[in-house]
Amino acid sequence: MAEQYYYDDKAAQKVIIFFEQLLVHTKGRFAGKPFILEPWEREFIKNVYGWKRKSNNTRKYRVAYLEIPKKNGKSAFASGLAAYMTFADGEMGAEVFSAAGDRAQAGIVFRVARDMIERSPQLNGRCECFASSIYVPKSNSRYEVLNAEAGTKHGINASAIIFDEFHVQKKRDLHDTLVGSVAFREQPLTIYITTAGWDRTSICWEYHQYARKVLEGSIVDEEFYPVIYAADPEDDWTNPEVWAKANPGLGITVQYAYMEKEAERAKRVPGRQNAFKRLHLNIWTEQSERWLDLDEWRSLATQLRLEDMTETPVWTGLDLSSTRDLTALALLWAPEHDDDHWKLIPRFYMPKDNLVQRDEESSGNYLEWVQQGWIIATPGNVVDQDFIRKDIESLGLLFPIRELALDRWNSTYLMTQLQEEGLDVVPFGQGFASMSGPSKEFEKIILGKELIHDGNPVMDWMISNVALKEDAAGNIKPDKSRSSEKIDGVVSTIMALGRAISKDSLEGGPSVYEERGITFL
Repeated sequence: MAEQYYYDDKAAQKVIIFFEQLLVHTKGRFAGKPFILEPWEREFIKNVYGWKRKSNNTRKYRVAYLEIPKKNGKSAFASGLAAYMTFADGEMGAEVFSAAGDRAQAGIVFRVARDMIERSPQLNGRCECFASSIYVPKSNSRYEVLNAEAGTKHGINASAIIFDEFHVQKKRDLHDTLVGSVAFREQPLTIYITTAGWDRTSICWEYHQYARKVLEGSIVDEEFYPVIYAADPEDDWTNPEVWAKANPGLGITVQYAYMEKEAERAKRVPGRQNAFKRLHLNIWTEQSERWLDLDEWRSLATQLRLEDMTETPVWTGLDLSSTRDLTALALLWAPEHDDDHWKLIPRFYMPKDNLVQRDEESSGNYLEWVQQGWIIATPGNVVDQDFIRKDIESLGLLFPIRELALDRWNSTYLMTQLQEEGLDVVPFGQGFASMSGPSKEFEKIILGKELIHDGNPVMDWMISNVALKEDAAGNIKPDKSRSSEKIDGVVSTIMALGRAISKDSLEGGPSVYEERGITFL
């Protein structure tokens, strides 16, 4: 109840003075300048540190939840808060922890805080700085960085915890252990700072929902302080007024030119709208959305035939069907000079006996595509790997095959056969590590009109089907599980592109087909 609390402006000003007189920015265009707080940062500090309990004069709020889009300076702000809690909160034996879902993210707030402290004559002389901790001898206080990979942390007595990019937190172990460790402190403080996420099963989503309910008043929690800077899902995400609504630092730490560039990119590529809304407007989104614009793709179609590409080295990628469905082979030629294009001709294979069933079950026009020659019908009711192998060997007589990128899964037999024929077969993983770079490059060359293709309607259909999967680090790849239908042609093309742009591949020697041709068994 309101009468239980009072506002202590002196306590809030103490934090503000700590920032603005003892700390400096360490990165970007503000590097070396005093940490002058933005209005939204001042408001946060005043509420979290200014409101006190009449009963014992300790802080009212024990938990603060801050959701704010990227580029608003949240990590630097979190670093300053961690430094204050370590040096100036008045807690003897303070134990302050920065935590995050992975090792890299966990270190960001700590390293910025350490840099601030080392650049502050008043603070640097009072502490000992180490690789992952800071110790203040006078108060016997320490500040340490933790991450979920380190496992649970028992035997600690946290006075302050700062979770950075909380939406990345996949497991509860570290979180639950840290939060449980504050029980013996008189006025502990846990601060969650994050951009919006997408995983509706995550612990961050739980806190987001809880924060919303506290803000709406459907839940009353006197110890919980929620702040969410975000656009509404129904808002026009292209409107600069909406950008300002979600970004309190717009025009200061977030530049209009940057937002305009990102919004323009998102307009052209539907899949980027997901990232723009989540990262820049703080709207929780689904993990995957449609990626590529079909009209943009169709505008790149031209008269491109296999016979036109004779003797030109080709990069290939094969997405092999498990048993009964489409297999896709991408034939991709790299530009030969500065004003040239990437050239793509996909080939598709389908077991003949399954055509009618798949045509009825799918949104694709399998029977029509076979009649028109866009799909090659193979014998039987399961994928015929020998047929596909012989077709690849025949193509190798038309033009040198530099490499064939092939997923290891379900392809051992075919890989072995092709390698015995002298083809350079390169295993190609389907995870973010392998797929993200070439996926982004595929998007780039489509937007830049740097690619042309033969107008294969099967590939058009797959382009319209493909959904994008994105991880917390911004890595992307096509998502088969969330796509509306088959996307094998897109996957095989990205695999071929991945090898074509690989430095190791480009530095390799000529294909064996260039030297001696194919030997048929």
